Amino acid sequence: MGLLVFVRNLLLALCLFLVLGFLYYSAWKLHLFQWEDSKYDRLGFLLKLDSKLPAELATKYANFSEGTCKPGYASALMTAIFPRFSKPAPMFLDDSFRKWARIREFVPPFGIKGQDNLIKAILSVTKEYRLTPALDSLSCRRCIIVGNGGVLANKSLGPRIDDYDIVVRLNSAPVKGFEKDVGSKTTLRITYPEGAMQRPEQYERDSLFVLAGFKWQDFKWLKYIVYKERVSWTHNIQREKEFLRKLVKAHVITDLTSGI
Repeated sequence: MGLLVFVRNLLLALCLFLVLGFLYYSAWKLHLFQWEDSKYDRLGFLLKLDSKLPAELATKYANFSEGTCKPGYASALMTAIFPRFSKPAPMFLDDSFRKWARIREFVPPFGIKGQDNLIKAILSVTKEYRLTPALDSLSCRRCIIVGNGGVLANKSLGPRIDDYDIVVRLNSAPVKGFEKDVGSKTTLRITYPEGAMQRPEQYERDSLFVLAGFKWQDFKWLKYIVYKERVSWTHNIQREKEFLRKLVKAHVITDLTSGI
C-alpha cells in the first residue's frame, strides 16, 4: 500500500512538473514572439526609423549625387521600412481592374474590395487617363507633393517646386497668385470629396484630376459627379497625417516646410 501511495505521489509530482514546464515554455515563446514582432507598429512600419539606408540600398545608390533622380529608390526604401508595401496595380484605374487580385482583397483605402460595380459604372462614361507621353517616356521621374497649408507662404519655394518632373497638389491647394511660393506647375491634383475644389474653372487645364478613394463613399461620390448628381461626406484625416509623418521621418518623402 505504501508503495502505491509513493508511486501515485511521484506521478502527481511529475505531472505538476510537466504542466509548470509547459506553461513556462509557452510564456517564453510568447514573449519571444512579441519581442520579434515589436519591431513594427500597428500599421506595419519599423518602430526605429532613421536616415540610414539599408546596406544594399546604400551600395546601389552610392554613386548618385544629391538631387539626382534615382530609379526605384523610393519604392526600395519604402519596402525596407514597410515590408507590406507593394505595387500590385498601375497608377490609375482602367478596364483591367478586375484582374488586380491583390488590391481586390482589401477595402479602401488599401484596395477596391466591394467597389466593382461603382468602378465599372464610372469607367463606362469616362476616358482612360494616363501621364503625358513625355513623362511616361522618362526612366526616372522626380516627384514633389505640395500641400494646401499656409506654411508655404513667404518661403519662395516656387522655382524649386517647378523644377520637379511631376508636381502633385492636394485637394484645393491654391496656385494662381501664389506662384512665388508654391510654383506654377501642376501635373496631378489628388483629392477626395471633402477637399475637392467645387468649380471646374479652378482646376488647371493641363493637369489631371485624381480621386484618392479612402472609403467606399468616395467612389460613390465620384459616380454622382460623373452622372451629374450631388452628394457630400465628412472625413477624418488624422490617420493620414500619422502615415505621412512616418514617411517623412524615414526620409521616403521630404517635408520642405515642417508643416505636417
